[in-house]
Amino acid sequence: MSSGPEGRIALHCQLPHVEPSCTPLAQAVRQALSANGALSRAEADFRPRPGQTEMALAVAQTIECGGALVVEAGTGVGKTFSYLVPALLSGERTLLSTATKALQDQLFGRDLPRLVQALGLPVRTALLKGRSSYLCLHRLEQARQPDVASDASMIQALTRIEHWAQVTRTGDLAEVPGLDERSAVLPLVTSTRDNCLGSPCPRFRECHVNLARREAMAADVVVINHHLFFADLAVRQSGMAELLPSVRLVVFDEAHQVNETGVLFLGRQLGSAQLLDFTRDLLTVGMQKARGMADWQGLCAQMENAAGALRRLADRIPPSTRLAWTDEAPDGLPIDAWRGALARISKACALVLQSLDVVLGIGPDFERLHARATVLAAGVQDFSLACAPGAVRWVDVGLHLRLVEAPLDIALSIRSWLLSGAGDHGDSCAAQPADPPDSVPRAWVFTSATLGDDPCLRWFTEPMGLEEARILRVQSPFDYASQAALYVPPALVLPTDPGHSTQLAQWVGEAAARLGGRTLVLTTTLKALRVVGDTLRERFAGAPNIEVLVQGLGPKRRLMDRFRQGGGAGLPGCILVASATFWEGFDVPGDALQMVVIDKLPFPPPGDPLVQARSLRLQQAGRSPFKHHALPEAAVALKQGAGRLIRHESDAGLLVIGDRRLVTMGYGKRLLAALPPMRRLQSEQEFDEALAHLTRASTKDPSCP
Repeated sequence: MSSGPEGRIALHCQLPHVEPSCTPLAQAVRQALSANGALSRAEADFRPRPGQTEMALAVAQTIECGGALVVEAGTGVGKTFSYLVPALLSGERTLLSTATKALQDQLFGRDLPRLVQALGLPVRTALLKGRSSYLCLHRLEQARQPDVASDASMIQALTRIEHWAQVTRTGDLAEVPGLDERSAVLPLVTSTRDNCLGSPCPRFRECHVNLARREAMAADVVVINHHLFFADLAVRQSGMAELLPSVRLVVFDEAHQVNETGVLFLGRQLGSAQLLDFTRDLLTVGMQKARGMADWQGLCAQMENAAGALRRLADRIPPSTRLAWTDEAPDGLPIDAWRGALARISKACALVLQSLDVVLGIGPDFERLHARATVLAAGVQDFSLACAPGAVRWVDVGLHLRLVEAPLDIALSIRSWLLSGAGDHGDSCAAQPADPPDSVPRAWVFTSATLGDDPCLRWFTEPMGLEEARILRVQSPFDYASQAALYVPPALVLPTDPGHSTQLAQWVGEAAARLGGRTLVLTTTLKALRVVGDTLRERFAGAPNIEVLVQGLGPKRRLMDRFRQGGGAGLPGCILVASATFWEGFDVPGDALQMVVIDKLPFPPPGDPLVQARSLRLQQAGRSPFKHHALPEAAVALKQGAGRLIRHESDAGLLVIGDRRLVTMGYGKRLLAALPPMRRLQSEQEFDEALAHLTRASTKDPSCP
C-alpha cells in the first residue's frame, strides 16, 4: 500500500464494517425509517429509501464512535432526514450548518419541526444567523434622525421596519413583509462586528442578536450557516466560540461550499465599502452626539475622498474582475498611485483617531468608532507589507474595491481544531474547541449531493484536510436513463468563438419556443449572461406565451418565485437566464422546468489569482494543475448545474450542454462520467423527438414530495 497522500486516502475510502443493527441507536434509526416507522405514520408521502437508511446508519455510527464522516448523497436520497433522524434520536447536542440563510430557514422552519413531531421528542431547537440578519435597535434609533435616511424609498422601508419592530420577537429582518433584501436601508438598521457596541450599548438587554445567542446556548439543536460559523471563529467573538465546545455533533450540509467560505473568512480583507460604512457612522454619531467638538464633516470628506481615490484606480477594470497581486501593487495598477492611495487612507485614519481621542469619554459609540479606526489603520499597514507565507492576495473589482489576503485552503484549520480540537492557528481563528469531556470524540458530518468525481472525493477531502475521514457515496434513487436525456448540439461554435453566446441564445430561443418556456439557462460568466439574456429578451419581446427572466433584473427571490409559477394561472411560461448562485440550491416543482442549458464547460477561470496560486502549488508538488484542479472543479460544477433538472421521481427533462468539447476532447469522458447516467441523444432528430415528447403532456406531478 502506498505511503503517499493518495495511498493514505485510499485506506479510508469506505466505512469500516460495523453490523448496522448492533447498537440501540442504529436499531432506533432503522425503525424510524422503516415502512411502518414513525416517519411513515407522520408523513403521508413517506416511503423507505435504502440509500437514506444507509446514510442514516453511517451517521449513527459516527455519532457513537466520533471522528469525521464525508457523505456524497445523490439527489433524491433524502440526506436531510438521513442526518436529522440519528442526530435527534441520539439525544446529543447538535450544531447544523448549511450554505445559505434561505436553506437555514427551510431546515429550521419546515424540516426540523416535522421530524421532531414525527419522532415525538422533547427537543429544543434554535436558529442563529449573522448580525446582518437582525434588527439593531440602537442603530434604528440613529436611523430615525433627520438626514440619515434621505430618499423616499429608504424612508418608506424604514417606516415599514419601525412598525414591524413593535411586534417582532426574533428581530429577523427576513420576516419584514415586502422588504427587498437589497434595500439600502438595511445597513442603517443592522450591526456588524465592526460597529456593534457590545455590552455598553444602551439597548443591550433587548438586543435581538444576543437573544438569539441565548436561545442557541439553551437549545439541543442549533441551525446556523457556514458564513456565521467561520466569521465568528475567525474574529474570536459572538456565540460560536461559546457554543461549539458544548456540542457533540456538527453537521455541515451543502458541504461543498465550506472550503471556499472558510478561505475568505480565515484571511483578511479591507475595502472601500468598509471605509465608507465607517465614514457614514462617524458622521452620524459625531453630528448627533459631539457636534462642534471636531470637524466631523471635514474628516469624513477626507476619508470618503481617500476611499474614492482607491476605487478610481480600477475604473478601467471590468466589474467582477479579480486582480492578481503578487508584487507591490495589483496587476494593471500603477505602483506609485497604489502606494499613494493607501497612504491617503492611512493619513485619514490617523486624523480621525486624533479627533476621536478627544471624545472617547462621551459614550460607547465613540469608543467603538475609535476601535474601528484603529483596525482600519492596521489593515492599511498590513496590506502595505508583503503577503504572508502560504497565502494569496488579490483585489476584487466591483462597485467597490476589496483587498483580500487568504489561505489557499482550510486544511490546516480543519486538522487543528475541527477534528483534533488541538493545536493553534495563530490569530486567524478562535480558541481551539476541545472535545467534550467524555471518552467519545466529537462527531463531524460533511454532506452534499456533489463532493467530487472520484471514489475518494479528493476534490473535497484534500483542501479540507479530511484525508483520514470515512467516505460514503450514496447513489440517487432516480431512474435517470428514463427520466432525462443529455444533448450536445454539434453545430454550435466552440466557446472560444466570440459568437458562441449569441448563437447559443438563438438555439435556446428555438427550442424554448417549442417547449413553451420551461427553460433554465446557466452561464459560466456574467458576460455570457448579458449576451444570452439580451438576445432572448429581444427575441421574445411582446411574445404572449413566454417571459424571459434574467438574473440581476430583479431580486433573486422574486425571479425564483416567478419561474416556479411557470405557465400556471394563465401566465406565460418562463425562460430564466442565470449564473453563479442559481447553479445550486434552486429547486423547481411541477413542470415549470423541463430543460436545463449549460452554456459551456465550467472550468475555473485560469486568470483567477486563487486558481493560479493553487495551480502553482500543484506544479511544485509534481502534479498536473489541469488534471488535479481544473478538471475536478469543472466536474463538480457540471454536476451541480445538471442537478437542477431532476428533483423528484416523476420529473423528466433535457440537459443541454452547449460545448462540444464534452464529446470531442479526451477529458470529456471524465466529465461525462461525473454527470447522472442520463441517456445520450446523438442527433438533432433524436433531440427533436425528445422535445416533442415533453411538449405533448406534463410529466411532472407538482404534489410529489
